[in-house]
Amino acid sequence: EFVNTRTEGHILIIEMNRPEKMNALHPPANAALSDVFDEFAANKDLWVAIITGAGERAFCAGNDLRYQAEGGDMFAVPKGFAGLTNRYDLFKPVIAAVNGVAMGGGFEIALACDLIIASDTARFALPEPKVGLAALAGGLHRLPRQIGLKQAMGMILTGRHVQAAEGKELGFVNEVVPQADLMDAAMRWAGMICECSPSSIRTSKEVAMKGLDTANFEEAFSARYDAIGRMLKSPDFIEGPLAFAQKRKPEWSGE
Repeated sequence: EFVNTRTEGHILIIEMNRPEKMNALHPPANAALSDVFDEFAANKDLWVAIITGAGERAFCAGNDLRYQAEGGDMFAVPKGFAGLTNRYDLFKPVIAAVNGVAMGGGFEIALACDLIIASDTARFALPEPKVGLAALAGGLHRLPRQIGLKQAMGMILTGRHVQAAEGKELGFVNEVVPQADLMDAAMRWAGMICECSPSSIRTSKEVAMKGLDTANFEEAFSARYDAIGRMLKSPDFIEGPLAFAQKRKPEWSGE
């Protein structure tokens, strides 16, 4: 009811499906999306996910404040908005295809993704202070880490709207394309990721994300990462060099 999914090869496409609410999310929708990401994480045949919003107006307008104001059941969803903002153990890549408004929790969902591909109609903001709230689903921490403190505070302290082109200048958007080309662009990025070893991709993401926990480069570089051991045991660790030597396309196992 609240989420549509389809697969194309090793790519899972997830669509938040409340277009009449500009894809604002309430607890039942967040729970449904959390289940989808659980399945994505567990399925070795799915290597990359793309999340987008139904319709052309909005990626996600954030928390469904009307649902909350009308007394809707506000049960907790442990893994946060879209089952993603509080999920810290997903090392498969996730791409946000932002097709319109990404406000509040919607922007926080996008910031929790590894790449943001935006339509030229996309708008981003953390406007929670304008309604007496704060961006507590990760936005206050992720945005400064991704674009630097001063630029982030310029958005956080004003709640101002940022167009897609400025988002790319600030550094949180990877690419801006016309609305009609958005999913093609997101699929192009996902396809480039799928050309790489899934084991290597997961290891790269895990090492990069966990390395950010340590400010000192030498300590981060010298730390032990379990993901590296798993990569060295993967069949892909043999297949990659073998395919290179044989001048053929590798056949990744996904393990």
